[in-house]
Amino acid sequence: MPHPITIVDAFTDQPFAGNPAAIVVLAEPAPEAWMQAVAAEVNLAETAFLVPRDDGDHDLRWFTPTVEVDLCGHATLASAHVLGGTNRFHTRSGVLVCETADDGSIALDLPATSVDPAPVEGWAEVFSLASDRVIAALAGGGWAVVEVASAADVEAARPDCDALLAFGGHAIVVADATGDDAVPYDSVCRTFVPAAGIDEDPVTGSAHCLLAPWLAARHGRSSFLGRQASARGGTIGMEVHGDRVILRGTAITVSTGTLLVDPA
Repeated sequence: MPHPITIVDAFTDQPFAGNPAAIVVLAEPAPEAWMQAVAAEVNLAETAFLVPRDDGDHDLRWFTPTVEVDLCGHATLASAHVLGGTNRFHTRSGVLVCETADDGSIALDLPATSVDPAPVEGWAEVFSLASDRVIAALAGGGWAVVEVASAADVEAARPDCDALLAFGGHAIVVADATGDDAVPYDSVCRTFVPAAGIDEDPVTGSAHCLLAPWLAARHGRSSFLGRQASARGGTIGMEVHGDRVILRGTAITVSTGTLLVDPA
């Protein structure tokens, strides 16, 4: 039977910006190998698979072209955009609730991620930056966080993917921009995940589940606005509520179609 597939640009209100995700709605669970093959065929950063549950919720799984991941913010936002209204998704990271506001923005209730100090040595070379531009390193939730001195340094970063893989292959380069009057955001970041088959992710919700508590601890407030400075770019609202982070963003459908190959 045919399976609907929708391509959605998430964390943007403009087509061909933000982070694209493919959303596949299934009538029943599919084999993991089939979902991975579909994700490889679609070849976006993430393909999400939704299966309705008897209680009205949905099961949700996310795949890059090479692996299944535990949490994907932009594909969750895109899934909520496709379904509309309020949704509860059962995932590897627990139950995630998404609510659509009257203005069309979507709030995602996701688990917060804490970070701890980590060695800073070597990160400047990984990202082709002068050593004095890297001011701290942290780690948490499988991410390495490399704090640089300015938003311009974030944009200037040029990772050596082989070197990054040697450091774990999942890294966020970020600048705290709250004191920069020329930057209308609290943080500016880029994310690089070659270990998951993605050299640079356009906009990364899960990264901001880490950046929001980091900003909150530093500034003593709970609400922030982040910018991911990839070539496509995207904006993410963040609000810290204890061990949860509410991410807010918009999404736009760019195409709809049909998968004609049934799960094997």
